[in-house]
Amino acid sequence: MRIVFLNPQGNFDRTDAYLTEHPDFGGQLVYVKEVALALGRLGVDVDIITRRIRDPEWQGFEQMLDDFGQLADRVRIVRLPCGGDAFLAKEALWPHLPEMADAIADFYADKAPDFLTAHYADGGYLAVLLKARMGLGFTFTGHSLGAQKLDKLISSTGKSFESLDDRYRFSQRIDAERLAMADADTIIASTSDERMSQYGHPLYTGAIEPTDDRRFRVIPPGINSAIFHADSSLDERETLARLRSGVRNPGRPHVVVASRLDPKKNVAGVVEAFCRSPELASGADLALFVRGVDDPWAGIEALRADEQAVLGPILDRIRQAGLIERVSFVNARSQRELAAGYRLFAASGSVFALPSLFEPFGLAPIEAAACGLAVVATRNGGPSEIFAGGAGVLMDPEDPEDMGRAFLEGLDRYPQLARAGIERVLSTYTWDKTAAAYLEQIETNRGIGVRAMEGAVPVLDASRRIRAYLDKA
Repeated sequence: MRIVFLNPQGNFDRTDAYLTEHPDFGGQLVYVKEVALALGRLGVDVDIITRRIRDPEWQGFEQMLDDFGQLADRVRIVRLPCGGDAFLAKEALWPHLPEMADAIADFYADKAPDFLTAHYADGGYLAVLLKARMGLGFTFTGHSLGAQKLDKLISSTGKSFESLDDRYRFSQRIDAERLAMADADTIIASTSDERMSQYGHPLYTGAIEPTDDRRFRVIPPGINSAIFHADSSLDERETLARLRSGVRNPGRPHVVVASRLDPKKNVAGVVEAFCRSPELASGADLALFVRGVDDPWAGIEALRADEQAVLGPILDRIRQAGLIERVSFVNARSQRELAAGYRLFAASGSVFALPSLFEPFGLAPIEAAACGLAVVATRNGGPSEIFAGGAGVLMDPEDPEDMGRAFLEGLDRYPQLARAGIERVLSTYTWDKTAAAYLEQIETNRGIGVRAMEGAVPVLDASRRIRAYLDKA
């Protein structure tokens, strides 16, 4: 059996070279890579379809065929032309995806794959095009959906829909999501909360009914347990020494943040909570993982402009509060260094903070929990299910006082929470379990009667639908 993953945005390579350096190089790429490799271990042939990029700013994605340096006989990276050679952010890909569908059909002209699994709205739209053209069934994994992001951005920024649509292309994204939901054989959700709250949004009414058990499968993601675990080794002594050298007070408990510098990730919210709580600042330090710069106080010019726009005000707030000596910045350059950093902070009884305004699932806190950190996470989205029952502490990410309360509780209950977090990860969140569930779904439940769309796939434009929804809100 050959399964094809459709993931137009970002890219893949052996070293995860740009992971977290751009919003398109985030947790979704980790998810796709790890499920693909786990399927390979199950004896399945897997192709990950993405864009070919020939761009001096984004090197390493020029080859059409590549692999991860493991399971090369089973798992391939296939980069196909789409929208020219330069790197394009996912919001700019929409007009070029029919070109990619043509390239995929040509690539498999001699022998079609058995099944598709589509990721994010752009992958879902590709799957709709390919199902109409080649008759291939597909699962759809949204990772995050545009409707919730639109709601959060409107409430948090006060900007108009037109302004946000110009930046994020919600009209195309939400229409693509509706098409993928309607046409998919099965929709994969990471949690039951994601299934009901995200797919039940009014903007998806008529495309999918979240209570329809025939159309959904809840499959939690996993972690790479070879990297994210609680046991330090002699092999990482040099890495730990480098990371520790950048920590101002390595023996103190810390509130640890390892989110991208993106407004929706709400790193500034943690900083505000820390600055407002004398009790928190007296009992713990703050550690911010920022990839690509060792000392932001010496300059942040190495970061992208959008990252500087987030980090600059954070530095100003820390300086204003007089807490420079209580905040450390950590530059973890790989997944292995990130895991080593987590273990370093776990040794001093620290907590991991996931402060996102909304988080569909939240792989990062699961990885952190596996390394022994106690988890304090947003109550909005998947973490409310993942860390229910005492495995973590939940907080309101828009209330600095509640965030401070949650961090203090996490620090106070560290031994219990750290133990419960590790137990939760080992019992539920491994990539082998995720892949086995995907394979079972593909093999046993793909013929549920969802037909390919008849006629031409419509132009992507949900603007009238979105305006009508916002007018009622």
